[in-house]
Amino acid sequence: MLDRKKNIPGLRAVTMPERATSQKARESWHLWGIISEFVESAERLSEIRPAVSIFGSARIRPGSPVYAQAEQIARKLSDAGFAVISGGGPGIMEAANKGAFAGRSPSVGLNIELPFEQHGNPYQDVSLRFRHFFARKVAFVKYAAAYVVMPGGFGTLDELSEALTLMQTGTGRRMPVVLVGRQFWQGLLDWMTGTLVAEGMIAASDLKLLTVLDDSDAVVDAIFDFYESKGFEATAAEREKLLYL
Repeated sequence: MLDRKKNIPGLRAVTMPERATSQKARESWHLWGIISEFVESAERLSEIRPAVSIFGSARIRPGSPVYAQAEQIARKLSDAGFAVISGGGPGIMEAANKGAFAGRSPSVGLNIELPFEQHGNPYQDVSLRFRHFFARKVAFVKYAAAYVVMPGGFGTLDELSEALTLMQTGTGRRMPVVLVGRQFWQGLLDWMTGTLVAEGMIAASDLKLLTVLDDSDAVVDAIFDFYESKGFEATAAEREKLLYL
């Protein structure tokens, strides 16, 4: 019979004095850095509500129809009383911050340090800087009452999947997820129906978590319609869930 006992050393097992000291210190300070990002986001965003997180590509240029629509949607949301949260960078993020910055509600940027693409835009009333994607994604989810998803790439799909997973599993509060631009999103929706649902990877009812719209006014109306009866304030049970994101 095989001996399956394995030696799995932990950080405490580092015994070389020089290496142990530097490695343990670096790991410890790294953890404090992560905690500081959660603390700062909680302190600065907890009372900015209701808010809508807008996702989309950093590669969309000013002057494009998608950029203009993102700016328009953000302005309408801001004037309707919603703070707007974006990634703080260029492209759709800039358009969202720009629209909200011109409106009457706060424009929030959750900036991330990247080796390329990301640089902060100047349209932020509240600006936070993150080194860790997961801490930033928690902020996107925890302080939002709705998600508006513009055309985008891997980062946008990652943020969309995160939001859908939290709602599908009951880990996060249920809220509107609006995909803007049916022509852009239809291929993904067809794949979800034809492959994910057909092969039992998700339930057909899971697709009801998504709303697809083309009109800017309809985006704002869909968010208001969702909360018309229940109100924007999270329930005690929803607040409890948010503590464990």
